[in-house]
This record gives sequence, structure tokens and C-alpha cells, in this order.
Amino acid sequence: MINNSIKIMFLGDIAGKPGRLAIKKYLDSLQIDKPDFIIANAENASHGFGLTRKNYEELLSYGIDCFTSGNHIWDKREIFQYINEADRLIRPINYPENTPGKGFTIIEKNNIKIGIINVLGRTFMQPFDSPWDMTAKAINEIKEITPLVFMDIHAEATAEKICIAKYFAKMGVTGIFGTHTHVQTADERIYEGCCAYITDAGFCGDFEGVIGMDYEASVNRLITLIPDRLDVANSGICQINGVIVTADIFEGKALNIERINEKIILNEEIIL
Repeated sequence: MINNSIKIMFLGDIAGKPGRLAIKKYLDSLQIDKPDFIIANAENASHGFGLTRKNYEELLSYGIDCFTSGNHIWDKREIFQYINEADRLIRPINYPENTPGKGFTIIEKNNIKIGIINVLGRTFMQPFDSPWDMTAKAINEIKEITPLVFMDIHAEATAEKICIAKYFAKMGVTGIFGTHTHVQTADERIYEGCCAYITDAGFCGDFEGVIGMDYEASVNRLITLIPDRLDVANSGICQINGVIVTADIFEGKALNIERINEKIILNEEIIL
């Protein structure tokens, strides 16, 4: 933290073990410019589908402060056994009432409180509950405690993400980051003079696969229309996608946003 500003890193969807190990190597390599707070989307962190308790604790040990998720967070059944205890993990806020877990949280680090909200889009996805009113309510609750508010919009449609971002930027949200497509967009900007935004932060995982998954299985599904098993790609060449946002800690305004797009070479002994 420098003067009155804080650096927040948001990492796109983590895809399996290659993504986890690439993040470890990337974060270990940061010397001078380490972020003050790290958020990552972890709904695909355990072999491409869901998040186990073991991998949740592993990623925490790498220095990640909070995990967002999405529609795949339920893919590993053990999530139901620990999500209510996992105080650094949130699921989308617009799941029905009584869904396990929580849709937003406030985490304190170095005497600074940071609010994080997870939202699911509805266009081209399952008919989730409307996010508009419940997200506004969460923002207001967080802003009673801290001006720093960040959102992960897990959604398919670009237009929906932009509409959500512009709408909630007017409420003074500090940063809104799109996830789900695993393809980083080049439209980072600041809305309303306060809100850092990118339509999709991208993903962290195998560079040579198909959004982190094995190419052969992916193309066979398209050619044959048979829903064959998808495995995580493992070429040993990975990418780290995300953004770094510099924000004013007192006003909660984003001052700058920069994309992260790094290539990481993993060691040969990686076994999935």
C-alpha cells in the first residue's frame, strides 16, 4: 500500500492443477510490486470442475485472500460439507434463498476492509434469481462499513455484463470484473470516474488447451456431438490472466486498471 491507495489483484477462472500451480509460480515471482489484496475465481480449480476443500486450502496458502465462483461451484459434492465454514469463499448472490454459502463478504487485511460480491448473469444461462435488487442491497450494506467494493460478474453475455457494470458503477462500486468465458477481453476502463471494469478477466490455466481443457476431447465433442469426458489440458505452458486495480482506500474510487496476461512455464514433473 502506497499513501492512500491500495493495489487489488483479480485473477480470472482457475482451471485445474495447471492453473493452481501457475498461480503459485506467478505469485512467488512477484518481488517489488506485490498486490495488497488478491481475489480469484475458483469455480473450476479442482480438475476443471468445482472446488475441493483441499484445493481451497492450497490456494489460500499461496496468498489469495478471497475466492469468487459461479455456476460450477457445486460440481464437487464435498462443497456442501464445507462452504458454510469457508470464510474466504463466496458463491453467486442470486441463488435461491437458503442455498448454502454466502453471496458477499467483507474481509479485513492490514486494517483495511474490502467488500466482495459474486453475481451470476442470466442471459444464455440457467434462470437464476434476478441479481439487481439483492446486489444493490449488498452494496449498501458493505458501504456502511467500507467504501471498497468489488464484484465478480459470472456471465456469458457481454452486453449483460456491461449493463450490470454501468448500473452498479453509479452506486460507487470500486471494481467490476467479468468471468466465465475464460477469454480475456481488451476493454478495461473506468466507469463513472470510480469503477474499474473489464468484460472478462480471462483464466489461469493451460495455454495450449481450449479454455483450459484438453483439445482432443473438446473437438471430438463438437464433431460427434457426444458429450465425452473433458480433461484439463496439461502442456506445461500456462497463462495467468487478470487485472490489477489501484484504488483510493478512503473514497473507494478506482484510480487505474491494468490487464495481466503472463505466460508461465511449469516444471516437467506435474502430474494431474
